[in-house]
Amino acid sequence: MKSILIVEDDITYGMMLKTWLGKKGFQVASVSSIARAQKHLETEGADLILSDLRLPDKDGIDLLKWLGEQGLSIPLIMMTSYADIQSAVQAMKLGASDYVAKPVNPDELLKKIGEAMSASSTAEKQTVYSPQTDHLSDPNRPSVSPKQTICSGKGDNTRSQASRSGSSDYLEGESDAAKQLYNYVRLVAPTTMSVLINGASGTGKEYVAHRIHQLSKRAGQPFVAIDCGSIPKELAASEFFGHVKGSFTGALTDKTGAFVAANGGTIFLDEIGNLSYEVQIQLLRALQERKIRPVGSNKEITVDVRLVSATNEDLEQAIEKGTFRQDLFHRINEFTLRMPELKDRREDILLFANFFLDQANRELDKQLIGFDDAASRVLLEYHWPGNLRQMKNVVRRATLLAQDQLITLKELTELQQITHPHVGLPLRNEEAEKHQIIEALRQTGNNKSRAAQLLGIDRKTLYNKLKLYEIES
Repeated sequence: MKSILIVEDDITYGMMLKTWLGKKGFQVASVSSIARAQKHLETEGADLILSDLRLPDKDGIDLLKWLGEQGLSIPLIMMTSYADIQSAVQAMKLGASDYVAKPVNPDELLKKIGEAMSASSTAEKQTVYSPQTDHLSDPNRPSVSPKQTICSGKGDNTRSQASRSGSSDYLEGESDAAKQLYNYVRLVAPTTMSVLINGASGTGKEYVAHRIHQLSKRAGQPFVAIDCGSIPKELAASEFFGHVKGSFTGALTDKTGAFVAANGGTIFLDEIGNLSYEVQIQLLRALQERKIRPVGSNKEITVDVRLVSATNEDLEQAIEKGTFRQDLFHRINEFTLRMPELKDRREDILLFANFFLDQANRELDKQLIGFDDAASRVLLEYHWPGNLRQMKNVVRRATLLAQDQLITLKELTELQQITHPHVGLPLRNEEAEKHQIIEALRQTGNNKSRAAQLLGIDRKTLYNKLKLYEIES
């Protein structure tokens, strides 16, 4: 019979867990402090520890450190609340097998216990980052015990929320908006439907396209991505369909186009709204007939591709303006996915911040373990106009600058300048200026006089800026 030690100062809650786990076939002991836990482990031992984070004498992190000092390879699952997520992240990096949110979901806890116990005898398991129910795995996380395990997210057979996309991982998130998005991804991925991903820059549209491909029946075939915004108009046909040698000036060799390269798989057209009207016509024909003709060739090539497109534009508005074809819109838009902005998924902010910190640690050969409380608050309060792409850059820079184990406000000055404007602060480029004004209005409850004082400008200048940037009250 496997033994579990519960470390919980809420006696009633501890007894409830002890009774329930006993009925599930475990031998369970319960203590209310770290000191008693240490004594029990020295005399009785345990196959697994289920510990609260906050305890009267010390906390669960102290227990983790003690286990390491004693050389005890006992898997530990931390119980915590969302408010303590930063400490829980540090606990994971110090060797906790997993952590669960209180109040604990019984079925989820039982599953985590089983997986942690089965993994405790296997060396060099992958790292786990498990906010509440879903998880992020990363075999390269620094300063972590090798005894950690991977658990599945609630209601999802996918092993982990981190999926390989090229050479980098990606975290889906915990927020309702994220869960809804990836539920839709899992629904549409196995179909043959063309998908249009709509969302602001930096929200992770290409990753979603990758996930659709990975979860589709074409997963073993090529995934080819094209940035439509970076292709010169005169070269777009060549990029899509290829060309033969000598078909135009500079065509020194034959070129295989993206449609042929992606044959049997998925083609992803990022920022499809940037395509010229002429190229839209050619693209529509290729999608309708499933045939392409390389530039300068008389030979048609049959292709079988699944189309996923993305845009940060309102294509229906572009149709009204006459810059985007309506028939193409309906062809690419059999199913629409809308990407939530980071500011609308507050629960995910610290999860992504720590995820990007892990990436930066590996890239920069650093060993940071997290963010201090003040830095965490700034991350949560900031409005993230550049979404995940901006956060990744901010965290990478902060990781480079940090001198201690934690990132502090000192390394996040760029966020403080906009989150907390000061009188006389010079407004920099137009984009930063616009967001600074919006943030000042938000902080002052839309009081323009106070916002102008906060920004160090007069009311007339503020009104002119509001008009210039089309900022509505």
